[in-house]
Amino acid sequence: MTGRSLRLRRLRRLTPGRGEDGTGRRRGATPKVVALGGGQGLSASLAALRRITGDLTAVVTVADDGGSSGRLREELGVLPPGDLRKALAALCGDDEWGQTWARVIQHRFQSRGDLHEHAVGNLLIVALWEQLGDPVQALDLVGKLLGAQGRVLPMSAVPLELQALVKGHDPARPDDVDTVRGQATVALTPGEVLSVQVVPGDPPAVPEAVAAVLDADWVVLGPGSWFSSVIPHLLVPELLDALVETKARRVLSLNLAPQPGETEGFSPQRHLEVLARHAPKLALDVVLADEAAVPDRESLSDAAKRFGAAVELAPVARQDGSPKHDPELLAAAYDRIFRMHGRIGPWR
Repeated sequence: MTGRSLRLRRLRRLTPGRGEDGTGRRRGATPKVVALGGGQGLSASLAALRRITGDLTAVVTVADDGGSSGRLREELGVLPPGDLRKALAALCGDDEWGQTWARVIQHRFQSRGDLHEHAVGNLLIVALWEQLGDPVQALDLVGKLLGAQGRVLPMSAVPLELQALVKGHDPARPDDVDTVRGQATVALTPGEVLSVQVVPGDPPAVPEAVAAVLDADWVVLGPGSWFSSVIPHLLVPELLDALVETKARRVLSLNLAPQPGETEGFSPQRHLEVLARHAPKLALDVVLADEAAVPDRESLSDAAKRFGAAVELAPVARQDGSPKHDPELLAAAYDRIFRMHGRIGPWR
């Protein structure tokens, strides 16, 4: 048995039994849901999920190297806080307290000095990391301050560098494959992204994130930037092992449109194909897509079957025509999936 398997077994022993809390009691009235991703895609998913469950954990990528997060990461050697901040803001309630704090932590300073474009929430998170010396404890404390309706965890205990193999990165050499480094660069790269990896190549997972996946009723992956926010979770070995071995049902939420740079020209089914190349052992139960964003339903269904998944089509986009999810519509879609495809649980 490998060291990674032993560690996963120890985490499983620490995880409460299915349908129980740490004292052996039955769970509350809602399913345990873990959502994985980063950036605006994860925020959209969390804003929907907090409407239908009171037991929600976000597991967030830590490969961001741009903007305020990149500056703090380079200067202080910390995990990039930006995507963690966005997830916390998405979990804020709709009351005055929650919405006020959501605006505060998202606020960016505008100046001619060093504070320019730094987000208040990034500085708050990093300050607590330095005070407490424990990223998980600090994020829990920020969540308590905000009244966040869920928990936010980093996927790895160390900041990661994203590297991509890109065909045609240089338009003058359309058939050459180059290595592109950095999440901010990969997200906007010209050319065709073939694959991504993280450095270090065997990063440690945050134990609480692994335990949450193992104890979940549902795991939600996506939507979000495919190569820089969604797939990186599958490149943390212990987290991938947990995703493969968990008894939770797994739903993959597709984007509403291809992303310029990363997935330019991708069909919905191609998103599944590249996911399978990075995690061939991963199984899914449901693939959720907006019905207006799927021109070829049969091809998407065939791609989903390779994961063992059914396809659920639902109107989840905003009505203004922008490629953004509507929280209420997405919540309704998730709730319907949990009812139709979930095992009969104590929340029903």
